[in-house]
Amino acid sequence: MIKRPFFAANWKMHHGPADAAAFVAKFASIYAPRADRTVVLFPPAVSVAALREALADRTDVGIGVQDVHEEASGAHTGSLSAGMVAQAGAGWVLAGHSERRHEFGDTDDQVAEKVNRVLEVDLRPILCVGETLEERVAGRLEAVLRRQLKAVLTTLAHSDAGALTYAYEPVWAIGTGRTASPEDAAEAHAILRGVIEETVNAASAAEATVLYGGSVKPSNIGELLAAEGVDGGLVGGASLDPESFAAICSAGAEET
Repeated sequence: MIKRPFFAANWKMHHGPADAAAFVAKFASIYAPRADRTVVLFPPAVSVAALREALADRTDVGIGVQDVHEEASGAHTGSLSAGMVAQAGAGWVLAGHSERRHEFGDTDDQVAEKVNRVLEVDLRPILCVGETLEERVAGRLEAVLRRQLKAVLTTLAHSDAGALTYAYEPVWAIGTGRTASPEDAAEAHAILRGVIEETVNAASAAEATVLYGGSVKPSNIGELLAAEGVDGGLVGGASLDPESFAAICSAGAEET
């Protein structure tokens, strides 16, 4: 089954409102709308409104946020609820990004709760999973992916599981310049789909969109997309430059 490629830009703690608007002005001038792929920008939450305005004429580009709190509301200073994100006009949410897990201590159970909050308000979650270098060296790739995925999938109805997009992000390749080989990515994505099949069903596993994240850049996106089971990229540093991200988003596209 051929899927439309999906390219997600995680800006992390970069690009405030003015920078976000400037990015869109340049990106829109060099990347024309395409119906054969999905593009979503994940800015810092303070830039969502600026992006909505800047993208008013570019409905082909979606907007998401990088995290939400696991509670629907409450006394959680500095946090965002999924409902607030929906009101702000974003449509997507990252859940379980490795930096949230390792820097902020998000547990598997918290990630599951966040995914459920996101689905309750009809937003689309991208569930991020991946192993550290120590876990990979110890031969625990499958065990880690299985644990992280099942913690979420076992809390969802099968119909809700179909709303998830997935991102495999080997922690050892994020921001390090190291990239998993196409063979590494294919192996991990096959494990991920196998867990989805046994936890949900075979159709969900086949239909799932699974992104690779970890030092994705214009020079390697082509070979990553060619790897078995890789449906796109969750892009960090290379997404901060509009020309670089436009090149990534154009990967695999036929000239028209």
